[in-house]
Amino acid sequence: MTRTRPLVLTTLAASLLWLSGCDGNAANGTATQDTAAPQAATSDATATAAPAADAIEGLPFASTAIASFNEPWAIGFLPDGSVLITEKSGVLKHVTLPGGEAREISGVPAVANAGQGGLGDIKPHPQFAENGIVYLSYAEDGEGGRGAAVARARLDLDAGALQDVSVIWRQVPKVDGNGHYGHRIAFDGDGKLWISSGERQKFDPSQSMQSNLGKIVRLNDDGSVPDENPFAGKGEVASQVWSLGHRNPLGLAFDTQGRLWNSEMGPAGGDELNLVKRGANYGYPTVSNGDHYDGRPIPDHDTRPEFEKPAITWTPVISPSSLAFYSGTLFPEWTGNAFIGGLSGQTLVRIEIDGDSAREAERFAMGGRIRDVAQGPDGALYVIEDGKDGRLIRLAPREG
Repeated sequence: MTRTRPLVLTTLAASLLWLSGCDGNAANGTATQDTAAPQAATSDATATAAPAADAIEGLPFASTAIASFNEPWAIGFLPDGSVLITEKSGVLKHVTLPGGEAREISGVPAVANAGQGGLGDIKPHPQFAENGIVYLSYAEDGEGGRGAAVARARLDLDAGALQDVSVIWRQVPKVDGNGHYGHRIAFDGDGKLWISSGERQKFDPSQSMQSNLGKIVRLNDDGSVPDENPFAGKGEVASQVWSLGHRNPLGLAFDTQGRLWNSEMGPAGGDELNLVKRGANYGYPTVSNGDHYDGRPIPDHDTRPEFEKPAITWTPVISPSSLAFYSGTLFPEWTGNAFIGGLSGQTLVRIEIDGDSAREAERFAMGGRIRDVAQGPDGALYVIEDGKDGRLIRLAPREG
Protein backbone atom coordinates (compact mmCIF):
# COMPACT_ATOMS: atom_id res chain seq x y z
CA MET A 1 0.00 0.00 0.00
CA THR A 2 1.32 3.41 -0.92
CA ARG A 3 1.21 5.93 1.89
CA THR A 4 0.98 9.67 1.55
CA ARG A 5 2.59 11.60 4.38
CA PRO A 6 2.00 15.24 5.27
CA LEU A 7 4.91 17.46 4.36
CA VAL A 8 6.17 20.19 6.64
CA LEU A 9 8.44 21.51 3.89
CA THR A 10 7.65 21.03 0.23
CA THR A 11 10.52 22.67 -1.56
CA LEU A 12 13.44 20.96 -3.22
CA ALA A 13 15.71 22.69 -0.73
CA ALA A 14 13.85 21.06 2.15
CA SER A 15 14.25 17.65 0.56
CA LEU A 16 17.96 18.22 0.20
CA LEU A 17 18.17 19.16 3.87
CA TRP A 18 16.43 15.92 4.74
CA LEU A 19 18.88 13.88 2.71
CA SER A 20 21.83 15.74 4.20
CA GLY A 21 20.88 14.43 7.63
CA CYS A 22 21.68 10.81 6.70
CA ASP A 23 25.16 9.34 6.97
CA GLY A 24 25.14 7.53 3.64
CA ASN A 25 24.79 4.11 5.26
CA ALA A 26 21.27 3.47 4.03
CA ALA A 27 22.01 0.07 2.54
CA ASN A 28 22.00 -1.68 5.91
CA GLY A 29 19.12 0.29 7.36
CA THR A 30 21.22 2.08 9.96
CA ALA A 31 21.53 5.53 8.44
CA THR A 32 21.15 8.35 10.90
CA GLN A 33 20.24 12.00 10.88
CA ASP A 34 22.68 12.74 13.68
CA THR A 35 25.98 12.60 11.77
CA ALA A 36 27.85 15.89 11.84
CA ALA A 37 28.07 17.72 8.55
CA PRO A 38 31.63 18.15 7.25
CA GLN A 39 33.19 21.35 8.55
CA ALA A 40 36.61 22.91 8.59
CA ALA A 41 38.85 21.27 11.19
CA THR A 42 40.58 23.19 13.93
CA SER A 43 43.55 22.19 16.03
CA ASP A 44 42.47 24.36 18.95
CA ALA A 45 40.21 22.36 21.27
CA THR A 46 39.74 25.17 23.76
CA ALA A 47 36.83 27.58 23.79
CA THR A 48 37.51 30.94 22.23
CA ALA A 49 35.57 34.08 22.89
CA ALA A 50 33.45 35.22 19.96
CA PRO A 51 32.78 38.88 19.24
CA ALA A 52 29.65 40.29 20.84
CA ALA A 53 27.90 40.95 17.55
CA ASP A 54 24.81 39.86 15.71
CA ALA A 55 25.61 36.26 14.83
CA ILE A 56 22.83 35.20 12.46
CA GLU A 57 21.23 37.27 9.74
CA GLY A 58 17.49 37.48 9.21
CA LEU A 59 16.21 36.53 12.66
CA PRO A 60 13.41 38.54 14.30
CA PHE A 61 15.46 38.83 17.49
CA ALA A 62 19.05 39.65 18.40
CA SER A 63 21.59 36.85 18.22
CA THR A 64 24.94 37.27 19.92
CA ALA A 65 27.80 34.78 19.60
CA ILE A 66 29.50 34.30 22.97
CA ALA A 67 32.19 31.63 22.45
CA SER A 68 33.07 28.74 20.16
CA PHE A 69 33.86 25.13 21.03
CA ASN A 70 35.14 21.92 19.52
CA GLU A 71 32.12 19.69 18.75
CA PRO A 72 29.96 20.93 21.63
CA TRP A 73 27.02 18.77 22.68
CA ALA A 74 25.15 20.23 25.66
CA ILE A 75 24.45 23.40 27.65
CA GLY A 76 24.01 23.24 31.43
CA PHE A 77 23.31 26.48 33.30
CA LEU A 78 24.41 26.92 36.91
CA PRO A 79 22.47 29.03 39.44
CA ASP A 80 25.06 31.85 39.31
CA GLY A 81 24.38 32.37 35.59
CA SER A 82 27.56 30.70 34.36
CA VAL A 83 27.27 27.67 32.11
CA LEU A 84 28.81 24.24 31.60
CA ILE A 85 29.46 23.11 28.02
CA THR A 86 30.33 19.55 27.04
CA GLU A 87 32.50 18.76 24.05
CA LYS A 88 32.03 15.39 22.42
CA SER A 89 35.71 14.44 22.74
CA GLY A 90 35.37 14.30 26.53
CA VAL A 91 36.09 17.90 27.51
CA LEU A 92 33.92 19.81 29.99
CA LYS A 93 34.13 23.63 30.00
CA HIS A 94 32.94 26.16 32.59
CA VAL A 95 32.02 29.42 30.85
CA THR A 96 31.30 32.78 32.46
CA LEU A 97 28.71 35.08 30.93
CA PRO A 98 28.38 37.46 29.23
CA GLY A 99 32.08 37.53 28.34
CA GLY A 100 32.49 33.88 27.36
CA GLU A 101 35.72 33.22 29.28
CA ALA A 102 36.15 29.44 29.52
CA ARG A 103 38.27 27.00 31.44
CA GLU A 104 38.46 23.23 31.32
CA ILE A 105 37.11 21.15 34.19
CA SER A 106 39.18 18.05 34.98
CA GLY A 107 37.96 14.68 36.23
CA VAL A 108 35.64 13.75 33.35
CA PRO A 109 35.36 9.95 32.97
CA ALA A 110 36.94 8.32 29.92
CA VAL A 111 34.56 8.52 26.97
CA ALA A 112 34.26 6.46 23.78
CA ASN A 113 34.38 9.23 21.20
CA ALA A 114 33.24 7.76 17.87
CA GLY A 115 30.29 8.32 15.59
CA GLN A 116 27.50 9.80 17.68
CA GLY A 117 29.17 8.68 20.91
CA GLY A 118 31.23 10.78 23.27
CA LEU A 119 30.57 13.16 26.14
CA GLY A 120 26.89 14.05 26.07
CA ASP A 121 24.53 15.87 28.40
CA ILE A 122 25.30 17.91 31.54
CA LYS A 123 22.77 18.86 34.21
CA PRO A 124 23.20 20.37 37.69
CA HIS A 125 21.30 18.79 40.56
CA PRO A 126 18.13 20.76 41.44
CA GLN A 127 19.85 21.66 44.76
CA PHE A 128 23.21 22.41 43.15
CA ALA A 129 23.59 25.63 45.14
CA GLU A 130 23.66 23.52 48.32
CA ASN A 131 25.34 20.28 47.22
CA GLY A 132 27.42 21.16 44.11
CA ILE A 133 26.37 17.93 42.36
CA VAL A 134 26.22 17.59 38.57
CA TYR A 135 25.21 14.74 36.25
CA LEU A 136 26.83 13.95 32.92
CA SER A 137 26.11 11.35 30.26
CA TYR A 138 28.64 9.79 27.92
CA ALA A 139 29.42 6.75 25.77
CA GLU A 140 31.74 4.20 27.37
CA ASP A 141 33.47 1.00 26.32
CA GLY A 142 32.76 -2.26 28.11
CA GLU A 143 31.99 -5.92 27.74
CA GLY A 144 30.01 -6.48 24.55
CA GLY A 145 30.72 -3.12 22.97
CA ARG A 146 29.62 0.37 23.93
CA GLY A 147 26.75 2.03 25.70
CA ALA A 148 25.67 5.22 27.38
CA ALA A 149 26.33 5.86 31.05
CA VAL A 150 25.33 8.59 33.48
CA ALA A 151 27.72 9.67 36.21
CA ARG A 152 27.14 11.84 39.27
CA ALA A 153 29.94 14.04 40.60
CA ARG A 154 30.64 17.03 42.82
CA LEU A 155 31.79 20.08 40.87
CA ASP A 156 34.52 21.98 42.70
CA LEU A 157 34.72 25.26 40.81
CA ASP A 158 37.61 26.53 42.93
CA ALA A 159 39.69 23.51 41.96
CA GLY A 160 38.24 23.33 38.45
CA ALA A 161 37.54 19.63 38.88
CA LEU A 162 34.88 16.96 39.16
CA GLN A 163 35.28 15.01 42.38
CA ASP A 164 33.69 11.88 43.86
CA VAL A 165 32.64 10.68 40.40
CA SER A 166 30.37 7.62 40.43
CA VAL A 167 28.43 5.93 37.63
CA ILE A 168 24.76 5.58 38.62
CA TRP A 169 23.21 4.24 35.38
CA ARG A 170 24.22 2.32 32.28
CA GLN A 171 22.56 1.17 29.07
CA VAL A 172 21.95 -2.58 29.13
CA PRO A 173 23.26 -4.39 27.19
CA LYS A 174 26.35 -2.86 25.62
CA VAL A 175 26.36 -3.46 21.86
CA ASP A 176 28.52 -2.76 18.83
CA GLY A 177 28.11 0.41 16.76
CA ASN A 178 28.30 4.13 17.49
CA GLY A 179 24.78 5.44 16.99
CA HIS A 180 21.56 6.29 18.84
CA TYR A 181 22.72 6.72 22.42
CA GLY A 182 20.08 9.32 23.24
CA HIS A 183 21.31 10.00 26.81
CA ARG A 184 19.59 13.31 27.50
CA ILE A 185 19.05 14.11 31.20
CA ALA A 186 16.21 16.00 32.92
CA PHE A 187 14.97 16.57 36.47
CA ASP A 188 11.35 16.94 37.51
CA GLY A 189 9.93 19.13 40.26
CA ASP A 190 10.28 16.31 42.81
CA GLY A 191 13.99 15.87 42.08
CA LYS A 192 13.59 12.62 40.15
CA LEU A 193 16.19 11.92 37.45
CA TRP A 194 15.00 11.14 33.91
CA ILE A 195 17.19 9.72 31.13
CA SER A 196 16.39 9.15 27.45
CA SER A 197 17.96 5.95 26.15
CA GLY A 198 18.29 5.33 22.40
CA GLU A 199 17.88 1.87 20.85
CA ARG A 200 21.48 1.96 19.55
CA GLN A 201 20.32 1.22 15.97
CA LYS A 202 19.30 -2.30 17.07
CA PHE A 203 15.53 -1.84 16.55
CA ASP A 204 14.02 -4.68 18.64
CA PRO A 205 15.38 -3.72 22.09
CA SER A 206 12.89 -0.83 22.07
CA GLN A 207 10.16 -3.40 22.71
CA SER A 208 12.10 -5.67 25.09
CA MET A 209 11.75 -5.24 28.85
CA GLN A 210 15.03 -7.13 29.28
CA SER A 211 16.82 -4.04 27.96
CA ASN A 212 16.69 -0.34 28.79
CA LEU A 213 17.51 0.59 25.17
CA GLY A 214 14.78 2.57 23.40
CA LYS A 215 13.27 3.70 26.70
CA ILE A 216 12.66 6.71 28.91
CA VAL A 217 14.06 5.90 32.35
CA ARG A 218 13.04 7.36 35.74
CA LEU A 219 15.37 7.13 38.75
CA ASN A 220 15.98 8.71 42.12
CA ASP A 221 18.81 11.23 42.14
CA ASP A 222 21.23 8.59 43.49
CA GLY A 223 20.43 6.16 40.67
CA SER A 224 18.13 3.92 42.68
CA VAL A 225 14.72 2.97 41.27
CA PRO A 226 11.54 4.60 42.66
CA ASP A 227 9.04 2.10 44.02
CA GLU A 228 6.18 3.72 42.09
CA ASN A 229 7.66 3.25 38.60
CA PRO A 230 5.14 1.53 36.28
CA PHE A 231 7.17 -1.69 35.89
CA ALA A 232 8.70 -1.78 39.39
CA GLY A 233 9.20 -5.31 40.67
CA LYS A 234 9.26 -6.83 37.15
CA GLY A 235 13.03 -7.11 36.92
CA GLU A 236 16.05 -4.93 37.63
CA VAL A 237 16.09 -3.35 34.17
CA ALA A 238 12.33 -3.19 33.63
CA SER A 239 11.90 -1.41 36.96
CA GLN A 240 13.81 1.60 35.57
CA VAL A 241 11.46 2.07 32.62
CA TRP A 242 8.79 4.77 32.42
CA SER A 243 7.97 4.44 28.69
CA LEU A 244 9.19 2.31 25.80
CA GLY A 245 9.15 2.04 22.01
CA HIS A 246 11.49 4.99 21.39
CA ARG A 247 14.15 5.24 18.67
CA ASN A 248 16.72 8.00 19.20
CA PRO A 249 15.30 10.39 21.82
CA LEU A 250 17.65 13.37 21.81
CA GLY A 251 15.30 15.86 23.47
CA LEU A 252 13.89 15.54 26.99
CA ALA A 253 12.22 18.37 28.92
CA PHE A 254 9.37 19.24 31.27
CA ASP A 255 6.75 21.78 30.26
CA THR A 256 5.49 24.60 32.46
CA GLN A 257 2.80 22.26 33.84
CA GLY A 258 5.39 19.68 34.91
CA ARG A 259 4.65 17.19 32.11
CA LEU A 260 7.50 15.37 30.35
CA TRP A 261 7.94 15.58 26.57
CA ASN A 262 10.56 14.07 24.31
CA SER A 263 11.69 14.73 20.74
CA GLU A 264 13.27 11.93 18.77
CA MET A 265 14.60 11.17 15.34
CA GLY A 266 12.55 8.96 13.07
CA PRO A 267 14.17 6.79 10.39
CA ALA A 268 13.60 7.98 6.78
CA GLY A 269 10.90 10.45 7.79
CA GLY A 270 8.74 10.50 10.89
CA ASP A 271 10.63 12.63 13.43
CA GLU A 272 8.49 12.88 16.57
CA LEU A 273 7.46 15.06 19.48
CA ASN A 274 5.84 12.97 22.21
CA LEU A 275 4.03 13.68 25.45
CA VAL A 276 5.65 11.01 27.63
CA LYS A 277 3.02 9.04 29.56
CA ARG A 278 3.41 6.53 32.36
CA GLY A 279 3.92 3.00 31.00
CA ALA A 280 3.14 4.03 27.41
CA ASN A 281 4.58 2.26 24.37
CA TYR A 282 5.40 4.56 21.42
CA GLY A 283 5.68 1.66 19.02
CA TYR A 284 9.14 1.71 17.44
CA PRO A 285 10.13 -0.32 15.40
CA THR A 286 6.68 -1.88 14.96
CA VAL A 287 5.17 1.45 13.90
CA SER A 288 6.62 4.76 12.74
CA ASN A 289 5.57 7.59 10.46
CA GLY A 290 8.83 7.02 8.62
CA ASP A 291 10.27 4.03 6.78
CA HIS A 292 13.52 2.10 7.00
CA TYR A 293 16.47 3.63 5.15
CA ASP A 294 16.65 0.64 2.81
CA GLY A 295 13.11 1.43 1.64
CA ARG A 296 11.21 -1.19 3.64
CA PRO A 297 7.93 0.31 4.85
CA ILE A 298 6.98 0.61 8.51
CA PRO A 299 3.26 0.75 9.34
CA ASP A 300 2.01 4.15 10.51
CA HIS A 301 0.87 4.76 14.07
CA ASP A 302 -2.72 4.94 12.85
CA THR A 303 -2.62 1.23 11.98
CA ARG A 304 -1.90 0.13 15.56
CA PRO A 305 -4.05 2.04 18.07
CA GLU A 306 -2.54 0.16 21.02
CA PHE A 307 0.61 2.25 20.59
CA GLU A 308 0.80 5.88 21.74
CA LYS A 309 0.73 8.34 18.84
CA PRO A 310 3.17 11.27 18.57
CA ALA A 311 1.88 14.79 19.16
CA ILE A 312 3.73 15.91 15.99
CA THR A 313 5.58 14.08 13.24
CA TRP A 314 7.85 15.61 10.60
CA THR A 315 8.46 14.42 7.03
CA PRO A 316 10.84 15.70 5.65
CA VAL A 317 12.72 15.44 8.91
CA ILE A 318 14.15 18.25 11.02
CA SER A 319 16.57 15.90 12.86
CA PRO A 320 15.61 17.05 16.39
CA SER A 321 18.69 17.29 18.61
CA SER A 322 17.25 18.83 21.75
CA LEU A 323 14.16 20.20 23.47
CA ALA A 324 13.48 23.07 25.88
CA PHE A 325 10.37 24.80 27.23
CA TYR A 326 10.31 28.55 27.70
CA SER A 327 9.18 30.05 31.01
CA GLY A 328 11.04 33.38 31.01
CA THR A 329 9.90 36.98 30.70
CA LEU A 330 12.05 38.32 27.85
CA PHE A 331 9.71 36.66 25.34
CA PRO A 332 6.35 36.75 27.18
CA GLU A 333 4.46 35.73 24.05
CA TRP A 334 6.40 32.45 24.06
CA THR A 335 5.74 31.42 27.66
CA GLY A 336 4.89 27.72 27.67
CA ASN A 337 6.19 27.15 24.14
CA ALA A 338 8.65 24.40 23.29
CA PHE A 339 11.80 24.87 21.21
CA ILE A 340 13.51 22.10 19.25
CA GLY A 341 17.00 22.34 17.78
CA GLY A 342 17.26 20.96 14.24
CA LEU A 343 20.41 19.33 12.87
CA SER A 344 19.76 18.55 9.20
CA GLY A 345 17.04 21.21 9.22
CA GLN A 346 19.51 23.82 10.55
CA THR A 347 16.60 25.40 12.36
CA LEU A 348 15.15 26.35 15.70
CA VAL A 349 11.52 25.19 15.73
CA ARG A 350 8.93 26.85 17.99
CA ILE A 351 6.08 24.63 19.16
CA GLU A 352 2.78 25.76 20.68
CA ILE A 353 1.21 23.41 23.23
CA ASP A 354 -2.56 23.10 23.66
CA GLY A 355 -3.48 20.51 26.28
CA ASP A 356 -2.11 17.17 25.07
CA SER A 357 -1.81 18.50 21.52
CA ALA A 358 1.04 20.43 19.89
CA ARG A 359 1.68 22.19 16.60
CA GLU A 360 4.65 23.76 14.89
CA ALA A 361 4.13 27.52 15.08
CA GLU A 362 7.32 28.93 13.61
CA ARG A 363 10.68 27.92 12.21
CA PHE A 364 13.82 30.06 12.44
CA ALA A 365 16.61 29.50 9.91
CA MET A 366 19.81 29.36 11.99
CA GLY A 367 22.32 28.84 9.17
CA GLY A 368 23.88 25.86 10.93
CA ARG A 369 23.11 22.60 12.72
CA ILE A 370 21.71 23.26 16.21
CA ARG A 371 22.93 20.74 18.77
CA ASP A 372 21.26 22.06 21.94
CA VAL A 373 18.82 24.73 23.10
CA ALA A 374 18.28 25.96 26.66
CA GLN A 375 16.77 28.84 28.58
CA GLY A 376 19.27 30.84 30.58
CA PRO A 377 18.72 32.31 34.06
CA ASP A 378 18.49 35.72 32.37
CA GLY A 379 15.40 34.65 30.42
CA ALA A 380 17.19 34.53 27.07
CA LEU A 381 17.31 31.47 24.84
CA TYR A 382 20.72 29.95 24.17
CA VAL A 383 21.62 27.60 21.34
CA ILE A 384 24.84 25.83 20.55
CA GLU A 385 25.92 24.83 17.08
CA ASP A 386 27.12 21.37 16.13
CA GLY A 387 30.60 20.48 14.90
CA LYS A 388 34.01 22.16 14.85
CA ASP A 389 33.93 25.77 16.06
CA GLY A 390 30.31 25.36 17.19
CA ARG A 391 29.19 28.66 18.73
CA LEU A 392 27.21 29.33 21.87
CA ILE A 393 24.66 31.97 20.81
CA ARG A 394 22.33 34.07 22.95
CA LEU A 395 18.90 34.92 21.52
CA ALA A 396 17.05 37.91 23.02
CA PRO A 397 14.69 40.70 21.93
CA ARG A 398 16.28 43.52 20.00
CA GLU A 399 16.87 46.65 22.03
CA GLY A 400 14.62 49.57 21.23
